[in-house]
Amino acid sequence: MNPYALSILLSSLAAGTITTLSSSHWFLAWVGLEINTLAIIPLMTKMHHPRATESATKYFLTQATASALILFSTITNAWATGEWTIIAMNDSMSTLILTIALAIKLGIAPFHLWLPDVMQGLNLTTCLILTTWQKLAPMSLMIMTGHQLNTNLLITMAMLSTILGGWGGLNQTHMRKMMAYSSIAHLGWMTLILSFSPNLTTLNLMIYLMLTSSMFLMMMTLTATNMNKLSTSWLKTPLLASSMMITLMALGGLPPTSGFLPKWLILQEMTKQHLGTVSTLMAMSALLSLFFYLRLSYVISLTTAPNTSNSNMAWRTPHNQMQTLPAMITLTTMMLPITPTLLAMLS
Repeated sequence: MNPYALSILLSSLAAGTITTLSSSHWFLAWVGLEINTLAIIPLMTKMHHPRATESATKYFLTQATASALILFSTITNAWATGEWTIIAMNDSMSTLILTIALAIKLGIAPFHLWLPDVMQGLNLTTCLILTTWQKLAPMSLMIMTGHQLNTNLLITMAMLSTILGGWGGLNQTHMRKMMAYSSIAHLGWMTLILSFSPNLTTLNLMIYLMLTSSMFLMMMTLTATNMNKLSTSWLKTPLLASSMMITLMALGGLPPTSGFLPKWLILQEMTKQHLGTVSTLMAMSALLSLFFYLRLSYVISLTTAPNTSNSNMAWRTPHNQMQTLPAMITLTTMMLPITPTLLAMLS
C-alpha cells in the first residue's frame, strides 16, 4: 500500500477513536464510529484476495447495521427525553437497542458470529488492529452508559460470551479464529462487571489489550497463522516459543501471570454482590478457554515437526526483530504483584 494512503488511513483510525472518546454528544460519537469503520475497510482489502474482500464486506455490513441501531436508539431517546448527551439515556427501549448495537460492534455473544469469519480473511497486522484498537470506541460508549444499561441482559450476554468463546475455540486449528474466540470470551468478562464496577472493566480492557497485542506480535514475528507452523517454532526460536507459552497461560488466566488479575478481582466483586452462582458458572466457563490455550502450548513445546536433515544444527530462518515485544511480554507476565497500585490508580 502507498505510504501516504496508509498514513491517512491510520490517522483516520486514530481520529475516529479519539472523536468518540472525547465526545459527550451522541451525534459526534456516531461520527467517530463511522470514521473508524470507513478507515479500516481499505486496510482489510489491501491483500487483493477474494477472502479479504469477503471479510471486508461482512465487516462493513455488520458495522453499518450496528451504527444504524445506535443512531436509531439515540434519536428515540432524544424524542422521549429531549437529551442528546451520552450519559442521559433514560428511555428503556433506547437503552435496550443501544446495548444490542454495541454488542454487535464489539462481537459479544450472541452477536459474535461475524468476528471469527472476518478475522480469518485478514493478515495478522489488520487482525491486531481489529481486536485491540477497534474495541476502544464501542467499549468507551458502553462504559459511559453502563449505569443505565439492563444489568440482567449484560450478565446473560457475558455468560454466553465466555461459554461460546471457549466452546468455539476448542475445535480451531487456525490462530486467527482462535484469537477471535479468545476476544469474545474476554469481552464477556468485561461485560459481566460493567454494571457493578466500571473501573474493573477498564482494568480488564487494558490487560486484554496488552495480552492480545503481545500474542499477535509474537505470531507476526514467527509468521504463524496455524498450529502446524507453531510446531516448528521451538526449533527456530526457543526463547520466543517459551514466551508465547507464558502469554497463552496469561490469556487463560492462570496465576501468577497478569491474566489472572482481572478474573480474580471480577470474581471477588461478583461474590460481594451476592452473585455466587454467576461467579461459579463464569469460572467454570473460563476452563473451556484454558483448555485450548493449554492445547496450543502443548503444540508449541512438546510437538516437533518431522526433521529429515542430517545436520545437528537447527535450521533457523531470519525473522523480524520487534523492539516492543520484550516490554509487552514482561507486562503480560509480571503485573500481578502491582495489583494494589493498579486498583489505587483506578479508584
